[in-house]
Amino acid sequence: MDDPKHAIAYANADFEKINNRVIEIFDIEFPDTEIKGTILDLGCGPGDITFRFAKRFPDSTVIGIDGAAIMIKLANQRKCRETEFLSNITFIEAEIPVAPIPGIPYDLIVSNSLYHHLHDPEVLWKTILDYGSSGTKIFIVDLFRPGSKERADWLVNEYSGNEPEILKKDFYNSLCASFEPAEIEQQLSNIGLSGLSVKIVSDRHLIVYGEVE
Repeated sequence: MDDPKHAIAYANADFEKINNRVIEIFDIEFPDTEIKGTILDLGCGPGDITFRFAKRFPDSTVIGIDGAAIMIKLANQRKCRETEFLSNITFIEAEIPVAPIPGIPYDLIVSNSLYHHLHDPEVLWKTILDYGSSGTKIFIVDLFRPGSKERADWLVNEYSGNEPEILKKDFYNSLCASFEPAEIEQQLSNIGLSGLSVKIVSDRHLIVYGEVE
């Protein structure tokens, strides 16, 4: 998402409810978890999920990675406004799989709505294998592909009817580019991430979660 108008529209969109829900679902799937190490957010965009995990785990360090310079710029602008996060959030412009991600132990790797944008879905799983280690928690949130174009149209009208046209088109394309749960399970099996599970958590979202073995 390198187009500034597109990125700004995305950053200004109302994701409050669904992004709050991301943290709630994390707490359900990883109860009583306290993270004081480092969290890696892949495809952080303007940083909303990054900030939410930093708030949820105030003793952690969070690194947000995104391939779009405009997204990192928007994320850093927000960081300057929310000065309590100056010391424990870092944003890096980098595109997986060639991203210069710091090679440090990660307690948690998260990603929200990156997966369906990747031309090669294995890139995400290989990145998790490269930067995760035994016991690293994984929490991926993404859309899943609806059964028909009519269903995709309904979801767009239901959940982004009041958003700018550019975001409605993006949502529709994202739904169509997403994967079905069975496809993801096969990808995980092929690459050897047997510690991860797939679960549908809404009428349009799924999670891939668990621990690296």
